[in-house]
Amino acid sequence: MSEDLFGLSESPLSLRDRGSKAGKTAKSKEPKHYHGHRDRLRQRFDEAGAEALQSYELLEMLLFSCIKQGDTKPLAKALIERFGSFAKVLAAPRERLMEVQGCGEKTARFIKELQAAAVLFAKDQVDPQTPLSSWSAVMNYIHAAMAHSQTEEFRILFLDKKNQLIADEIQQRGTVDHAPVYPREVIKRALEHGASALILVHNHPSGDPTPSRADIEMTARINDALKPLNIVLHDHIIIAQHGHASFRGLNLL
Repeated sequence: MSEDLFGLSESPLSLRDRGSKAGKTAKSKEPKHYHGHRDRLRQRFDEAGAEALQSYELLEMLLFSCIKQGDTKPLAKALIERFGSFAKVLAAPRERLMEVQGCGEKTARFIKELQAAAVLFAKDQVDPQTPLSSWSAVMNYIHAAMAHSQTEEFRILFLDKKNQLIADEIQQRGTVDHAPVYPREVIKRALEHGASALILVHNHPSGDPTPSRADIEMTARINDALKPLNIVLHDHIIIAQHGHASFRGLNLL
């Protein structure tokens, strides 16, 4: 009678299968390298603040909110490597964010929500009653809103006769190097708001805030159109990733 009948011996295949299953079970019980990492990262933030974290670490900690399990460090590093900085990640178009492996639609939406929160925070630092006296806050706001955009945007700040902020509008969005601006549209919106003064703002995605010849000519046309209406053009600011240019400061107004 064969020993196999009583289960006293097993085939090589069944032994191999059993050993494989045992190995998988033991491996599954091993702690992942990132176990406890979230708590350690949060503890560093609580004890020392954001200054104690590198940019990718702050981003990976923020990603905890939309990625409930797993290691977010590889994605945070990949995003910053792709776009260049924390701010550029937030400003990146949703479609380009989703090109990064691991960044799905939900995560891309969350990143755009972070950008919206950052811009709103900067905007709320501007005192609408005295925007010109809180000029650094104005610059922080428009830098947060526009500096890292990959296309040109033309924004107008409308002020009343006391230089209080009436409205803040994006007038035009364009391509990587051009946003069409029509003086008649600027005049129309100024009259509709009852504005007494304007500040023009646009960005240069190239990173160089130096006014182009087209920028100078366009600003001159708008200024000439405003003068008969007794509307003052306080300034035209060009925002770039690493600085800005003021037409008033450059004696171009």
